[in-house]
Amino acid sequence: MKRFALSDAAFDLAPLRARLLSPRAGAFATFEGWVRDHHGGRGVLGLRYEAYAALAEAEGERILAEAVQRFDIVDAVAIHRTGELAIGDLAVWVGASAAHRGPAFDACRWIIDEVKSRVPIWKHERYADGQTEWLHPP
Repeated sequence: MKRFALSDAAFDLAPLRARLLSPRAGAFATFEGWVRDHHGGRGVLGLRYEAYAALAEAEGERILAEAVQRFDIVDAVAIHRTGELAIGDLAVWVGASAAHRGPAFDACRWIIDEVKSRVPIWKHERYADGQTEWLHPP
């Protein structure tokens, strides 16, 4: 079963969390990234995420597999939105289960950092001043 997915629509968190339940897990940590109303001192009205889907999903899968090997976790899952998003929308979700909280927290942080730096997903922000800009963090 895939650990990383792209979604062009809002998604239900309950099945993602349920997928990480295990008798071996005593801890579960998540990260949620939301669309905020500002960036770099500018007002943001909304944004659009675009991805090279096949490459993004393959790289996302590699990241999640690396996390399972790198951290003492039971499993991890991540999903990233594509398409038009409004302020406050959930853009990305990462979850990790582990025997203890430390590895679960550490894995979540590492996964989101790697997704943001390695997965080909581009953000097109619309600013309050009428300008737009494409962003992809380094």
